[in-house]
Parts: sequence; structure tokens; C-alpha cells
Amino acid sequence: MPKRSAERTTRWLVSGPPTLFMLLFFLAPSLIMVLASFRYPGTFGGLAPMFGAGRPGEDTGLTLENYRFFLSDFIYVEIFIKSFAVALLSTLICLLMAYPLALLIARSPKGRRDLMVLLVILPFASNFLIRVYALMILLGPQQALATSLNGALALFGLGRVNLLFSSFAVVVGMVYVHLPFMVLPLYTNLEKHDPALLDAAQDLGANGWQRFWRVTFPLSLPGIFSGSALVFIPVLGMFAIPDLLGGTRDILIGNLIKDQFLGTRDWPFGSMLSIMLTVVVLGFAAIAARLSRRDGAREEA
Repeated sequence: MPKRSAERTTRWLVSGPPTLFMLLFFLAPSLIMVLASFRYPGTFGGLAPMFGAGRPGEDTGLTLENYRFFLSDFIYVEIFIKSFAVALLSTLICLLMAYPLALLIARSPKGRRDLMVLLVILPFASNFLIRVYALMILLGPQQALATSLNGALALFGLGRVNLLFSSFAVVVGMVYVHLPFMVLPLYTNLEKHDPALLDAAQDLGANGWQRFWRVTFPLSLPGIFSGSALVFIPVLGMFAIPDLLGGTRDILIGNLIKDQFLGTRDWPFGSMLSIMLTVVVLGFAAIAARLSRRDGAREEA
């Protein structure tokens, strides 16, 4: 077998299975979702027949009504905006908490780094729902955190607050679950920094604060963008945490999509919401990837 033919065969054997997997389990469902977003809901839920949808004068079951209804009712746009705000706030808090920890791990002796990274990813060893239920117990009205806070508020003549079933609990849950996804990319990036650059900046008269903002922070931007994408995108579509920790007013876009499929069974409207969310997520992912590549190229230069 010629060398070029063998290389082509090897390339197809390596890239073929994941490509086929993505076509079957990502592209095909996405196309089905796009088609479903232009359909009518069935009488008892699901999808109406493609032809003869039961509407007078209609020869086809395709419609733009789902998109028109979404744009005409501000409540859905408000839920999208609230979801973006929660995702942005959760990402910012994760960044503020993860950066010092990742910097500490990266600058620790090599013998301790593996143990510290293991402690970061250790929560993944337990079930997601168990961790959320444990958080529900910690934020409960009869627990030490809530009683201490309400006791302190009572000293200033302020009313009681409920930590559980609130927007505060939702943000805490988002940060708690997604914090490792911010730490790991930051640590991977910070570990690669050349200490000689900091020594050179110190020789030129830069203090610790200046060395951080002029050297460490610019070089860590690719890790920041990667970690932010890994946190922002999952938080944007999360529905389990708002369901368990949030109240009746804390409905995010993930909850709305879930209710359309499993509650009201309006599959076309739920598909339309999913497509809108997917487009937004892909847009944010493209921006993060472009910024990461640009700063990576700047770092290499």
C-alpha cells in the first residue's frame, strides 16, 4: 500500500468515528429540532402532522407562528435576559474565586500540585443531585447559616430573609457546581508561564502588583476565555439547579424549555426556544474561541 494511501486510511480511521458520532447525535437532532420549530403542536401535545394540520386553508404544517409569538411577548425575552444575567454573574464570581486558587496551585511546589488539582476535581466523584441536595440542607431556614444571618439582621431591625428558594440560592448553586470548570483551564494556562518573565519585570523595577497586571494577567487571558466559556454556556441552559434551589419567580430559559417539552408538551415552541438558545451559545463560543486564539497568537509573538 502506498504511503500516501496508508496515511489517508489512518486519518479516516482516526477521525471517522468521532465525525460520524457528531453527525448522528448532534447534527441530526439539531436539524430535527429546526424542523420541529416550524411545526404546529399536536392536539394532545407533540407535533401535528406535516400535512393536514387541522387549520382551515392550510395545506402544510409549517409555520412561523412560534417565532412570531416569541418576539411578540416580552416575558420570554425577559426570561432570556434574566438567564444571561445569572450566567454572567455566576461566571464572574467563578472567575474571582478561581483565579487566586489556580494561581496558588500553579506556583506551588510540583509535589503538591497533583494533590491540589485532585481536591479541585474531587466533587465530581459524587452525584450532581446529591451535591445540590446537600446545598439545599446548608441553605435551609433552620440551618446555622440562615439563623446566623437572620439573627444579625434582627439586630439592625431588618426582616428575615430566605436563603433557600431564592435567586441567591440559584447563583450559589451555579457557582458551587461550575467552579472547577473555571479553575482547571486557568491552572493549565498559568502553569505554562515562564518565571523568567516575572524576574525580568522585577529587574526593571516593577512591583508585585505591576508584575501581575503587566505580565501574568495578559498571558492568562486564553485561560480566562476558555474557563468563562466552560462556565457561561452550561449555566445558561441549566434547569436542575433553578428547579431545586430557586423559587417560583426564578424561571430561567432552561426551565422554560423543559416545561415546554415535559409539561405543556408544546414541542414546536420548545424546539424554537432551544434553537434560539443554541444560536446564542454558539455565538458566545465563537467569540470566546476567537479571543482565545488572538491572545494565544499574541503570547507566541
